[in-house]
This record gives sequence, C-alpha cells and structure tokens, in this order.
Amino acid sequence: MFKSYHLKWCFILIGILVGGTILGRSGEVRSWSASQIIGHIISVTFLILSCWLVHCFFRNARLPLPNKIRIVLSMATGTLVALTIIYYYDLYVPSRFLPPRDIQVDESFDYFLRRFVAGFFVNMICYIVFNIIYTNNILQKTQLEYEQLKQAHLRAQLISLQQQISPHFLFNSLSTLKNMAGEPDTKKFVVQLAHVYRYLLNYNEHHVTALSEELSFIHSYLYILHQRFETALNVRIDIPDRYLSRLIPPLSLQLLVENAIKHNVLSPEAPLNIYISVNSQNELEVANTYRPKKTTEESTGLGLQNIKDRYQLLFNSEVSVNNTPETFTVSLPLIRNERNHN
Repeated sequence: MFKSYHLKWCFILIGILVGGTILGRSGEVRSWSASQIIGHIISVTFLILSCWLVHCFFRNARLPLPNKIRIVLSMATGTLVALTIIYYYDLYVPSRFLPPRDIQVDESFDYFLRRFVAGFFVNMICYIVFNIIYTNNILQKTQLEYEQLKQAHLRAQLISLQQQISPHFLFNSLSTLKNMAGEPDTKKFVVQLAHVYRYLLNYNEHHVTALSEELSFIHSYLYILHQRFETALNVRIDIPDRYLSRLIPPLSLQLLVENAIKHNVLSPEAPLNIYISVNSQNELEVANTYRPKKTTEESTGLGLQNIKDRYQLLFNSEVSVNNTPETFTVSLPLIRNERNHN
C-alpha cells in the first residue's frame, strides 16, 4: 500500500510550504535563531506528513464505506490530527525551538478558532494535492493497462490464427470429414465444425466469456478431435452447474487442450487423459497425463503465457501451473459475473 502513498510529492509539498512561509515572513525570519528555523521546518514537515498519511490511508484502505463517507472521514480525521499537532507544539514545545507565536496560548474561543482554521487549511491543501496526484496516476495506469490489454488481445488473435485456426487444423478437419464421407455422423461433424469456427470468429469481439459458452465450444472442438484421434484421446469434464456463469478469457480451455495434444505422446495403447474440473480453491483446473514427445520442437510457451497475461490485465489474477512426473496441471481463476452474483 505504501507504493500508493506518493511520499515524494509529499516532501515536495513540504518544501514548497516551508519555503513559502519563510519567504512570506522574510522580515521576521532574519531575527530567528538557527534552532527556531529548524524547529519550524520540523513542525511543518510533521504536520503535513501526518495529514498526508491520513488521506493516503482513507484512499487506499479497503474499508466497506461509500466514497462520500471516505471523503468526510478523511477530511475530519486530517483536520483533527492537524489541530492536535498544532496544539501540542503550542503547549509543550519550548519557545526557543519555535518561531514567535502570533497568538497567546490559552483556552479562549479565538485561540481555538484560529488554530482550527490553520489546521483545516493545511489539511485541505494536503487533501487536494494528494488526490490530484492519485487521480492522475490512476488515469495513467488505466491508460497503460488499456493499451496492454489491446496488445494482449491482439496477441491472442495472432496465436489463434497461428495455432488454433491454422491451416493445419482446417486441413486435418477436412481430411477427417473426407474419411467420414457416407457415414451417418458426417452431418453432425459438419455442424460441430461450424460451431467451432463460429465461436473462434465471434470471440475476437470480447475479452471475456461465460464458462458455459466456453464449455459448449469445447464440446464441439473435442468432438472433432475425437473423430481424428479416436481412443487415443480421453477427455473428462466435470463442472458443477453453479460455476457455469463464471467468466474466463475466451479460448483458454482450447489453448490448454491443444497444448496437451501438441506436446505429449498419445496412442490407443497409451491414451492422453485430460481432466477438466473445479478444484477446492474454486479454480478451473485442466490436468493431463505428462508424457512429453522426445522429438517435439522446443515449446515457446506463447499460448500459456498469453493466458497468464490476459488474466493479469483483465482480472489482476494469477494462473498457477503444477508440473509433476505424471501430470501437467494448469489452474485458472473463475471470475464472478457481477450481474449474476454467482
């Protein structure tokens, strides 16, 4: 959280206010002792820093409060802190360490009012400056994340064109269709192939998709793969209905299934098993038997890295990977769909 405190700007503000007060009272400052000048700098520094940290806390803390209540509490607390510090310095710090006072320290209403106005003014300056800097940084961060998201989305399209909707996939699908000519399942194969390409073309318009839509696509995709690999590929999907409205980046499952097939040995005698489920952490888990091809080309990891990048940019979430001698497992966070509250 301290990264969001912008302390550099706080000390710049302290320098400006200290310099401003000294220049504004240049005639009086000439008669101040060195200890009074140092005391003045310390008091202003401590006063502004305290108010600054109050506003930082209310801006960054995860409090279950509306924004308007946060603002009121921030201003009230900052003013109270400033008034307490001013009163403490007036009452307890020896006069030799502070500039000459412009008002007698007592319990009169006039003393309280003037110190309250001074504390409120300093607190207001801190609040305005901090929120200007904070808002500007948020806008810059949002713009940067938006540009990164566009780049990640473009990379996803590129990977899709290179790997998932590549000529090889189309060629293999058409070859399978040719071998099925005249069989009763030919029409079903064509329907599933059309479903796959419809999803692949439509997903480019969206950054996220419901898990139910991704699973519907995956069933069509797996139907085509099963016609090609037959018993060499065994995929089991076990997803409770309550997770179907959760969100994931489109083609995440397809990328993981394709990678498992691409980089592992599979045959009717030793089929590749892929299990898609939800783990105890409410994450979508894709696990496959780990039998890497000995002659396969070196993996670039672009598909998995793309999924990680999109999760980070879209949801600020991490994708976990666990590789054992027997299995390769990827866990994808399932993001709640706020419209459905599931």
